[in-house]
Amino acid sequence: MLPQGIKKAVTDNPKKLANLIDLVNLPSTLREFVGQSQISRLGCFVRVWSYIKDNNLQDPNNKNVVNCDEKLKSILLGKPQVELAELPALIKLHFPKEAK
Repeated sequence: MLPQGIKKAVTDNPKKLANLIDLVNLPSTLREFVGQSQISRLGCFVRVWSYIKDNNLQDPNNKNVVNCDEKLKSILLGKPQVELAELPALIKLHFPKEAK
């Protein structure tokens, strides 16, 4: 049961969903972080989010900010802090663009 907004987005552009769930060979930095050689972009985001929650990396004063430790910095362009809204774009940089 998908929410109406997501259902419409998938119906209008099924390729968008495929890009999120297709398995991709990962570059070495992301492979070390995730612990797998292949994962979907969505799966990778879930792993990163779980890591953030498990290690209490959200700023206690502003939950929209993540304080990166060394392991997280290695995949997020070395940034010491990132906003939650930036995470998907930073993770997407590790996934190759699809050839047209």
